Amino acid sequence: MNRSSRPAPLDATAASRAARFPTDSAMTARFLSDLAGACPGVAVSDEARIEAGRDWWPLSTVWAQYGQVPALPGAVCRPGSPGEVAAVLALCASAGVPVTAFAGASGVCGGSLPVHGGVSVDMTGLDGVIAVDPDSLLVEVRAGTFGPDLEAALRAEGLTLGHWPQSFDLSTVGGWLACRSAGQYSTRYGKIEDMVQGLEVATTRQGLIRTGGTAPRSATGPDLNQLFVGSEGTLGLITSATLRVHPAPATDMRAAYGFDSFGSGLDACRRVLRRGATPAVLRLYDRAESDRQFAVTGQALLIVVDEADPALVRAVMAVVDEEARAGGATPLDPGLADTWLERRNHLPPVADLVAGGLVVDTVEVAGRWSELADLYEDAVTALRDLDGTIAASAHQSHAYPDGACLYFTFAGRRSQPGPGAAESYYRQAFDAVTAATTAHRGAISHHHGIGLNRARYLPAALGPAFAVLQAVKDGLDPDGVLNPGKLGMADRFGTVSVP
Repeated sequence: MNRSSRPAPLDATAASRAARFPTDSAMTARFLSDLAGACPGVAVSDEARIEAGRDWWPLSTVWAQYGQVPALPGAVCRPGSPGEVAAVLALCASAGVPVTAFAGASGVCGGSLPVHGGVSVDMTGLDGVIAVDPDSLLVEVRAGTFGPDLEAALRAEGLTLGHWPQSFDLSTVGGWLACRSAGQYSTRYGKIEDMVQGLEVATTRQGLIRTGGTAPRSATGPDLNQLFVGSEGTLGLITSATLRVHPAPATDMRAAYGFDSFGSGLDACRRVLRRGATPAVLRLYDRAESDRQFAVTGQALLIVVDEADPALVRAVMAVVDEEARAGGATPLDPGLADTWLERRNHLPPVADLVAGGLVVDTVEVAGRWSELADLYEDAVTALRDLDGTIAASAHQSHAYPDGACLYFTFAGRRSQPGPGAAESYYRQAFDAVTAATTAHRGAISHHHGIGLNRARYLPAALGPAFAVLQAVKDGLDPDGVLNPGKLGMADRFGTVSVP
């Protein structure tokens, strides 16, 4: 699978005439000339526009089955420097043209879809490590750098970022930051927002700005890094980042345990974190997923992996073992952890499932330990109660002292052919999990972000604070051209009808 791959094939000739979010993508000759002056790498071919108009959102696979691309920009540009990014943004703001960034296009919420056409900015031309400070354990890296390239450069210095999202091969540093990404080892290393010390950001009015990055733990007003981390290209485009890294691990250990119930496994994980142990992976599968993925029947499977200094790893794994046994767990073959490591980045055959008439996706949310077991039960029950559901399950994928991420999987059969029935079931499934999450004071997303798919939920999730977010948007992007239609914010180009 290459870095520009998408989950389903699409005929460029047909798709260029059929967009799920139709818009006027025409560009005037004058604007295209000005765009080429700001950024020489401009493409207007059907192939380039289609590849910039779709990502890994599973609904895109449904639309592809009917010859539809989600959205079509009028032009695609590939800047080679931060200055070119800033020039493109200034031009689009002046002309009132929407501008949307993309890179690996590995997102699953439609966050990089140019739903109002305009210009798509391919950030992969800004790649590579700028500098490594091994004494301070910092790296400065360009936003378009793919995961394997960054990690290879760090390992050559005896370091690691410790950030391993499932989309590692297909995703970039800028994408991780834009969506508040979580790696599979986040219990030890944290999420991407814990790793960022400084940013360079291109804005429409202020040009290039820098936030943080000069010294640790500064008390110089609000943390402006976190203003842009998670903003999904609606406030500015991240062009580079200074990230905290770690010495490459000297050793690792693995274990597996079986619990009588998912709830008892969750409680054991809570106690592990409460004691201060932070294994890199503390991943609990409910009975359905334990059986389906590991052939472990009648038990909830806990996979444990840790890596660090040998003394630290031994201590952490001892705490895990004590708490697992105290929770009534049965030690299982550690080879199950090896199996997980071998398969952890395998992507499901979404296109094949969709071709078979199914609607499938995952919904990741987060909740407090005090609410997590009930959130799990309510969400799975709500999914199973939907007409058409044939499977609903979950696992706990990332754990912290105060709570954890629950990662739900659903599959349903369409009531009739055509994308409309698929969209209807899909919306009901997301509504069901979101309602259960909200009822239990959870976060409606843990690491996939908001994008287009979850935009309708964000105003209620943030409550009165949503007005603050809108005010920040209005201040930093007064022309309203940056990734319009996302995060549920006001859209000067019109309302987007989201499935």
